[in-house]
Amino acid sequence: MTLLPSQALIDEGDAPADLPVCDHYCGTELRMRKALALQAELGPVFDITLDCEDGAPIGAEAEHAQLCAELALSSDNRFGRVGARVHPVDHPSFAADVDTLVGRAGDRLAYLMVPKPRHLADLQHAIAQIEHATRLHGRGAALPVHALVETHGALRDVQALAALPRVQSLSFGLMDFVSAHRGAIPQTAMGAQGQFEHPLVVRAKLEISAACHGAGKVPSHCVVTEFKDEAAIANAARRAAREFGYTRMWSIHPAQIRPIVDAFAPSIAEVDEAIAIVLAAQAAHWAPIRHNDTLHDRASYRYFWQVIQRARRTGQPLPAEAAAALFGTSAA
Repeated sequence: MTLLPSQALIDEGDAPADLPVCDHYCGTELRMRKALALQAELGPVFDITLDCEDGAPIGAEAEHAQLCAELALSSDNRFGRVGARVHPVDHPSFAADVDTLVGRAGDRLAYLMVPKPRHLADLQHAIAQIEHATRLHGRGAALPVHALVETHGALRDVQALAALPRVQSLSFGLMDFVSAHRGAIPQTAMGAQGQFEHPLVVRAKLEISAACHGAGKVPSHCVVTEFKDEAAIANAARRAAREFGYTRMWSIHPAQIRPIVDAFAPSIAEVDEAIAIVLAAQAAHWAPIRHNDTLHDRASYRYFWQVIQRARRTGQPLPAEAAAALFGTSAA
């Protein structure tokens, strides 16, 4: 029997969630509907996070949560890759957000994002509230939780946050993190270039990424505000992926989505090499092989298998024959 890579190379519970590489945030009804239309056009290469925090008009939080639930339930949510951001756990609307979103759309939401936990106990409380709502309404039993690391306390507890079983992904909240330093970090550290240079910001990014990888969770990189500068967006996304170990990144404008997806995608040459090595390994029943005068074994096979998976997540078509051999399907 020929084993698939997923059977031969990945131990049960060892692989992180297979999430799209881009997470697009939108808060107004017009922008949310436009994002759903764009996702229908491009396919599930990016997630949509419907924003009940910054997107909700003050005084209309309940109505906004209802709207987000309706959009998640609608036929426009074609791929099941729509999540929602709730208010922080200490906000008066937090519990109502959770009750509305889980109670109405718990089985259609891809995740709930919890912003601004101040420490481990905040996120534990948020998860307890979410789990209470799933039991009460009988929906969303397996609903993943994402969280934003943007406070001193959350960064201090980041290893424990990543270890929580329901947590699927941690994101870095750059703007609030810089602001929390009360002017000690300059404004330039919030820019597309400075955020990769200031030592305190670099430290935070690396600690979040390392904690996620250690716990088998997905690290999601912060926003770039220069949404009209495609080169700056692409460069930031490449650095996040290749230097800081992030496998996902936020978008706050539709023009950012494609540059982020492209930057996180492996090159054609990388994919071709990965396919050749993994197919040869499969033919050798996962014993060591020699490829272009280089020896490979199961350790390097795992790396090249991850390259192939990343190609799929970013919408790159694979040769039908390779897809059949590696995924057990003829679909690219």
